[in-house]
Amino acid sequence: MAPSSLQGGSVGRVHREVQCSWLPLGNFTPAQIGARVSSLTGSDPSDPTPENQMPSTSFAACPLRGHVDPRLLRFTAGATAGVLAVVLLIVEVARPLGLGLLGSQVAVFAFTAFVSFQWSLWAQIYARAIWPRIGAPAELEDARPPRFAQFVGFVLTALALTNFALGVDVAGYGLTALAFSAAVINASTGLCLGCKAYLLIR
Repeated sequence: MAPSSLQGGSVGRVHREVQCSWLPLGNFTPAQIGARVSSLTGSDPSDPTPENQMPSTSFAACPLRGHVDPRLLRFTAGATAGVLAVVLLIVEVARPLGLGLLGSQVAVFAFTAFVSFQWSLWAQIYARAIWPRIGAPAELEDARPPRFAQFVGFVLTALALTNFALGVDVAGYGLTALAFSAAVINASTGLCLGCKAYLLIR
């Protein structure tokens, strides 16, 4: 989504989207966020009207269907690929640890797909460790396609975990490798296969 497409909504709504999508909580002031929002909307951040005030920093302030920093999507894919690569390498020699890592990734996929992208584990790490060093993005993306992609990842890894638990290792390896490959493609090129699937079936 281009910045100009944000101009049609209220400033208050945009403030909430920006806070949830970009802000590493506690590291930036409302004035700093207001300055960035005004650059996208043409609004005056000093305007005292209720629509122009920052909402409280809380889970409830983040809508489930919002916008996300596209760089966060690639960071998330890279982190996911790293976890799945470790799973593929160690599940044969250290099965409990490998299955534990795979189970943790299933949980991350589930939270991101069903609850919120902006409050997921990788998003919070990105917000606190990376965002302050690179600043706000030039544009935001609709969060629905990547959340669907996370749902696909959840299905693949949940099935992989089930197959490993049942001793069907060939299927477990295949499903994990499929999720790993999709994450690598997303991280390295920005191409989100699950997002493309969402756009095709919606």
